[in-house]
Amino acid sequence: MTENTQQQPASTPELPTQYAPADVEGKLYERWVERGYFQADAKSDKPPFSIVIPPPNVTGALHLGHAFQVTLMDALTRRKRMQGFETLWLPGMDHAGIATQNKVEQQLGEEGKSRHDIGREAFTERVWQWKEEYGGRILGQLRRLGAGLDWSRERFTMDEGLSRAVQKIFKDLYDDGLIYRAERIINWCPRCLTAISDIEVDYQEDDGELVSLKYGEGDETLVVATTRVETMLGDTAVAVHPDDERYAHLIGKRIKLPLTDRTIPVVPDTHVDPEFGTGAVKVTPAHDPNDFAIGRRHDLESLTVMDERGVITVPGPFQGLDRFEARSAIVAALREQGRVVAEKRPYVHSVGHCSRCRTTIEPRLSLQWWVKVETLAQAAGDAVRDERVVLHPKEMEKRYFDWVDNLNDWCISRQLWWGHRIPVWYGPDGEVVCLGPDDEPPTGEGWVQDEDVLDTWFSSGLWPFSTLGWPEQTPDLEKFYSTDVLVTGHDIIFFWVVRMMMFGLYAMDGEVPFKTVALTGLVRDEFGKKMSKSNPNAVDPLDWMDAYGSDAVRFTLANGANPGADVPIGEDWVKASRNFANKIWNATRFALMNGATVEGPLPDPSAMTATDRWILSRLNETVADVDRYYDDFQFAKISDALYHFAWDEVFDWYVELSKTTFFAGGEQAKVSGRVLGEVLDVTLRLLHPIVPFVTETLWTTLTGGESVVIAEWPKDSGFRDEAAEKEIELVQQVVTEVRRFKGDQGLKPGQRVPAELTLTGTALAPHEPAIRQLLRLEAAGDGFAATASLPVAGATVALDLSGTIDVPAERKRLTKDLEAARKEKAQAEGKLGNEAFLAKAPDNVVDKIRGRLAKAEADIERISAQLAALPQS
Repeated sequence: MTENTQQQPASTPELPTQYAPADVEGKLYERWVERGYFQADAKSDKPPFSIVIPPPNVTGALHLGHAFQVTLMDALTRRKRMQGFETLWLPGMDHAGIATQNKVEQQLGEEGKSRHDIGREAFTERVWQWKEEYGGRILGQLRRLGAGLDWSRERFTMDEGLSRAVQKIFKDLYDDGLIYRAERIINWCPRCLTAISDIEVDYQEDDGELVSLKYGEGDETLVVATTRVETMLGDTAVAVHPDDERYAHLIGKRIKLPLTDRTIPVVPDTHVDPEFGTGAVKVTPAHDPNDFAIGRRHDLESLTVMDERGVITVPGPFQGLDRFEARSAIVAALREQGRVVAEKRPYVHSVGHCSRCRTTIEPRLSLQWWVKVETLAQAAGDAVRDERVVLHPKEMEKRYFDWVDNLNDWCISRQLWWGHRIPVWYGPDGEVVCLGPDDEPPTGEGWVQDEDVLDTWFSSGLWPFSTLGWPEQTPDLEKFYSTDVLVTGHDIIFFWVVRMMMFGLYAMDGEVPFKTVALTGLVRDEFGKKMSKSNPNAVDPLDWMDAYGSDAVRFTLANGANPGADVPIGEDWVKASRNFANKIWNATRFALMNGATVEGPLPDPSAMTATDRWILSRLNETVADVDRYYDDFQFAKISDALYHFAWDEVFDWYVELSKTTFFAGGEQAKVSGRVLGEVLDVTLRLLHPIVPFVTETLWTTLTGGESVVIAEWPKDSGFRDEAAEKEIELVQQVVTEVRRFKGDQGLKPGQRVPAELTLTGTALAPHEPAIRQLLRLEAAGDGFAATASLPVAGATVALDLSGTIDVPAERKRLTKDLEAARKEKAQAEGKLGNEAFLAKAPDNVVDKIRGRLAKAEADIERISAQLAALPQS
């Protein structure tokens, strides 16, 4: 235990009778910020601990996923600050290219305009205005949650410093041959009108149509199958496997392409699976990535047949039709010509959709900018393999390696106006110039900058070091890089974690961007279902904070946080956490009113009661457990350990067992008051990182200290008292067993019963007053006649239940219950002894019957004991 050096005021202020979160949370947070508790000092000689927040989108509002991860990050940083680290938790926002542009385009649409009506410069200015007016509301909501962020270092991916970093790394990668421009098949969103990366495509099972078509004439015919009939207008070959004898006579020949005046070659390619379908595939190099590769191998022409909005551009009867309209029209025209061999409808298959607007993705041949990832991805994989970066939980490594070891080159250009403009200029004579942040753009007629902007993940991939001032060698960069922990969801390993690994290792000369990646699951509803507005089961955490307080929401989220696992959450659980906060409040009020103090050193153990020594022993064990769980990112275990220690051991046992001491007064009460003060002081400090508001109010009232935010984190003093722990376990056993017996007899918990306790020869004797108080046992006066006797923990508790229960009626009720339990046991044994039944019954049915048998046996034992304990009539 750490000795508390805070001086308690002579007269301890009283706490209100009830805790009202709304009255204290906002004021406390502003006080913390004003006093600079969350500001980091790069010149400090304290050891550094740094985390960067996963930057929420500028369009975003606080949802439970944000609240979940922010709670965990805040708990980590608050604890490290209390442990004496120079702690930096850096806030900021992402400009969120497509999402933000869509917001402003929607506004313009309401005015009857498009971005093209006002031009690029005016549109960009309009987005900045939107950002200033609406962007960043989530940051205010993070303050409401209690996030201890260093607001003096707030960053934005489009601010001047981060823009310099983007331009610098683009230039470096370009000069090293790791950024290039090439025509490739990309994922195109006809709604957002931009390329998107592979990881921004969501695949789902859609109902489509598989159509088998006959190409060619007479003996030179082939049957191909497709779900995208409209792309046949761009076919430039049919491919077959070179060893497929069925088509050997056609390889090298040209066949008629239906609905066109073109002929196309039959080419041999090992990509074709002769066992799948007819063994022949149509090849559309401009509209399919596999076909594009075949086209490259056979020098085929690439014909683009639709524009950026998915409208057919090929001259003829289908020109001007949307791709889906054209699909139906082309099938009808082919059917009329007798070219449709078979139609399978519905045909369920996996279809890619834009993750932002849900539009069906169109593979499209396009000239784009790319990052060559081979060497970058290798470095990102090696950093985890050699444990310079530790993934937690370790089981996530396989998922990480599966992705990073098979990474394709990354398309980084986007056909948007909001974002970092690609820093490349084109000259009138074909010149291409890439500029760094300090280079002047070329002047003269005919020079133009590339129209595209960079993928949002390009700039957020620089976040761990660009936010600290890179490319300048700033004090922040020197002090706080590498960051210590990245807390993020396992769902964005591919989007963000890998990007940061590649760029961090490249830009920072092999120094990793973070030492540990603590991966979380997703927040789900109490039934395990994904939260979404369409269900609807989505919850606004602000509503819960209004109703139950921020601490209740935080504790509920932390209590469900098992590494890498999804987190179910329901309102009843938040209510339970609110009740826990109230329990802490009420118990501290009681303690303050009964002499709890932090003044002076702890008394010598020899002056303490066994109850005092027991709770201090348990306190130190809890400190050790909590530290161990923090080091392993086991937030659920941290919360569970603190909940049960505080509620069960401190409030329900120690306080109750000590009441007789406090009520008696004297020196022993002073000793126990100091012990109780110590226990509350340490417990509140342990709880603070997860429930900061209620603990701040209670700790400052208890200790008179400035703030628990800057208090010292508790240390395990090593004090253990196994004898006291065993002694109190006996007391708990007596109280628990007698309480259970009283309940079984239908007595209310507070109902008083005359009793005689035989505690001689045991360690229980000193605890008789407390045992009697807890069990509401009156003294055995004149005329006492024991009607029930309970041997427990080496002692005997004799009770006089006459006048408290109707013995004949209770015996009749228990006898009926016993008969029912025996009947249930016989039925279960009969089924489990039937070999024919066991051979046919499913495992879950057999397990259920075994459970019924076990319960019946336990009921028989319990009811028999209750009957034996009843008074004899």
